[in-house]
Amino acid sequence: MNFFEKIEEPLMVFGDKINNIKFFAILRDAFMLAFPLTIFGSITLIIANFPFLSTDIQAILGEYLGPASTATMNIMSVFVSIGIGYYYARSEDVDPIFGAVVSLVAFLILTPWLSGNLVEVNDAGVTTNTLLEGVTVITTERLGAKSMFLAMIAGFSSSWLYCWVTHKNWTIKMPEQVPPAVAKSFAALIPACLTLSVFLIVHILFTFTPWGNINDFIYELVQAPLTGLGGSLAATIVAIFFVQLLWFFGLHGQIIVNSMMDPIWNSLMYENLDKYTAGQAVENIVTKPFMETFTVGLGGSGATLIVVIMLAFLIKNKQLNDIGRLALAPGIFNVNEPLIFGLPIILNPIVAIPWILAPVISVTVAYLAMASGLVPLTTGVSVPWTVPVIISGFLATNSWQGSVLQIVQMALVGVIWYPFLRTLAKQSEAIV
Repeated sequence: MNFFEKIEEPLMVFGDKINNIKFFAILRDAFMLAFPLTIFGSITLIIANFPFLSTDIQAILGEYLGPASTATMNIMSVFVSIGIGYYYARSEDVDPIFGAVVSLVAFLILTPWLSGNLVEVNDAGVTTNTLLEGVTVITTERLGAKSMFLAMIAGFSSSWLYCWVTHKNWTIKMPEQVPPAVAKSFAALIPACLTLSVFLIVHILFTFTPWGNINDFIYELVQAPLTGLGGSLAATIVAIFFVQLLWFFGLHGQIIVNSMMDPIWNSLMYENLDKYTAGQAVENIVTKPFMETFTVGLGGSGATLIVVIMLAFLIKNKQLNDIGRLALAPGIFNVNEPLIFGLPIILNPIVAIPWILAPVISVTVAYLAMASGLVPLTTGVSVPWTVPVIISGFLATNSWQGSVLQIVQMALVGVIWYPFLRTLAKQSEAIV
């Protein structure tokens, strides 16, 4: 039994277990619920901040298009809480729409609201107090990146409690003659009231703590440390390594690893977005768009677009040429399953080293390029992973340097892969 055979079974078991964890599946589905909204908000943000437009035109576009990004990307925690409640309740055979609204209200109960005097600074720099008579507001800051982990914790805990009470049959049952919509509302009454009462008590208790609310408590003690750790180069390299390793053994590395890392990468993305839309300097290098654009966005898992191009036009071997040309069209849109299963990459010891090593080195170069200031950081705009290379680099960073970085990465990946592709060609000729 060789090395690969020894570790294949444990990795398959590990991947299977991760895939079957309900928490990760629900979290993934909740984020995907917000995906079309995020893309819509990103498109309007890109248009409003296109770099070649004059300042006056950008200001006009920002005024008219701004509500689109505010109503989508700036309140992502709302959509995440709804998605978690919906999919968790559905997994427990409980009416999902009530699970969704209970989760949302639980999140809003724990979220700080503002009322009374609002501090404002006028053009002369004088601080004034404007009385908001009879008005209570909640800032978008509390519905976006800063509250992402609160939305997840409130969503899962409220959904679990609501479903637990429902399964205990602590519900009001109406006669069969009552319309279904009315019967469902009465059935949800007691579970919803009990669940939300618990969250109201939690809210009240946290008003007596140094933080004043659970949102700041979670952000300071949980979210900030986790995002700091998950946004590091070391954590990124580990994530990429396991994505590639799992794919090598036939498991979908992105689904398995991203289900654990997406909450962190998305939080970092929305933090950048908040600063970018406010005209401030963004701070996070590793974000969801960074991972999509400068890893998957180079031809799929393993950044294999350049590999496909070399197979199609550079390597002198008809069989490999055919594989490269068949994989070229999907590869342009970062779909590389034809290469993974056609070359194949799965359990192929000849390509194991470049398959795992090339994306690790490539993402390290991208990280260092941004850390050194050579390339702007990602703005927080969500770029679909199917956007072709060069275009995606520009959109993610709002700069041509992002496109150049992708070209440099592809060249680096090509240099690493080339000797191994020549070995594959020689092996293929020997077999023939």
